[in-house]
Amino acid sequence: MKFHHELTYDAPPAEVYAMLSEPGFRERVCDSMRSVRYDVSIESQGEGMEVTVDQTQPAHGIPSFAKKFVGDEIQIVQDERWSNQQQATLELAIPGKPGHLKGGITLAANGSGTVETVTGEVKVHIPLVGGKLEGLVAQLLTNALETEQRVGGAWLAGDR
Repeated sequence: MKFHHELTYDAPPAEVYAMLSEPGFRERVCDSMRSVRYDVSIESQGEGMEVTVDQTQPAHGIPSFAKKFVGDEIQIVQDERWSNQQQATLELAIPGKPGHLKGGITLAANGSGTVETVTGEVKVHIPLVGGKLEGLVAQLLTNALETEQRVGGAWLAGDR
């Protein structure tokens, strides 16, 4: 299943990149998503950075057909490899479960603001219900990105 989501910010790309490189921002996003556990790691790498966010969320609101596959909690490991301040590869994994997303992130100027575009392909390798679970993973990612945009807007406005 193809995935595409855009986030917009009222700040130039350099400020958005700086925000994304702050552990405090990533932790605030995890708190806003009601993660029960999380670990954020950010390391500078040349012109870019490597970001890993390992978080566990309660599986509230998960349809019953999916509960038997995910259990009571969902661990998601998000790896971003920024080659520069405009683009990154993205991989989301669900350890111990047959699902993942592989794609990318771009930051682009849009007037005086920024558009962050997240694209990729969601794959769940389970016969018969894989497509439904891919839709569920895509919806969970959309919800997470909407939370990130809300927290990011406040962060960029000075609420730190």
